[in-house]
Amino acid sequence: MPTLPATTLLYADANNPLPRHFLQAAPNAGSPIGADNTPASNLTTNAGATLGRVLFYDRRLSVNDRVSCSSCHQQQFAFSDTAKLSRGFTGGFTGRHSMGLTNARFYASARFFWDERAASLEAQVLQPIQDGTEMGMTLPNVITKLSATTYYPALFAAAFGSSEITSDRVALALSQFVRSLVSVNSKFDRAFGVNGVPNFAATFTAQELAGQDLFNGRAGCARCHGTNAHISDGVHNTGLDATITDVGAGNGRFKAPSLRNIAVRPPYMHDGRFQTLEQVIAFYDSGVQNNPGLDPRLRGGPGGNGLPLRLNLSAAERASLVAFLGTLTDNTFLTDVRFSNPFGR
Repeated sequence: MPTLPATTLLYADANNPLPRHFLQAAPNAGSPIGADNTPASNLTTNAGATLGRVLFYDRRLSVNDRVSCSSCHQQQFAFSDTAKLSRGFTGGFTGRHSMGLTNARFYASARFFWDERAASLEAQVLQPIQDGTEMGMTLPNVITKLSATTYYPALFAAAFGSSEITSDRVALALSQFVRSLVSVNSKFDRAFGVNGVPNFAATFTAQELAGQDLFNGRAGCARCHGTNAHISDGVHNTGLDATITDVGAGNGRFKAPSLRNIAVRPPYMHDGRFQTLEQVIAFYDSGVQNNPGLDPRLRGGPGGNGLPLRLNLSAAERASLVAFLGTLTDNTFLTDVRFSNPFGR
């Protein structure tokens, strides 16, 4: 049985307004709020996200009560998994690495999974529950199991006005909880004043500043990881292999999660092939492969030979990029009780 505080924890925007720099555009980029995928029909409420939190951590959503959503999306790892592939309810491996959920709310196409096969978060959250490797349930069995508890009827009533338990309501509540996982208190965020004007020079070290300049400039990272939430603008083929082995969303293209808290959630990429940020940066520096679907932004550019871009970064520059990415870690988010396991296990 979950342990919840007597006073409902706060998740709604009215109680936790987004900071000003999430409402305004970064230089040469859009704003996080402009990429908000929250539907008007499922705005996050305190009671709805509370129910979603309980569902997210409840192992009853798997056929043998062994795994929950949180088994593959762990708070201390920015709601990702440190394993290359996660284990399902009987120990089988997932097909791809568990995507980090930080700032999942901000992705304009509103599609989910690495290959964007789910048209919305509300559609996505029910798929792992029914997956034959991950949780192995049917939706009717989910409803039966939840209805047999002493605590879910009251949680559903608080969230939706009646105690009826349906798979649609499960999807709505889980989506509210996932969209509440917004990270706004990293070193990067603290550089912004209350008026939304940043002072990075007074906040960052010299190495971090150098990394930020590279990220926004010569290294070109910000071209695909934009806004002040460092979110992807869509699916991209980044030249991981010369021959495409996983078509992803088509032609080797994949969605990327927000870069927030990236330093605490190795391994990286859809297949978990890179163990460190240093390896990721080395790949983009000199390892991008020339496959036919390679994103044009990773080619040599106008007047070039069309071959993959080579950044020719020095060791010091690569280290500076790693240092800047470290400023995106939000320890408050990683320990926030609102996002923690209410079952205490």
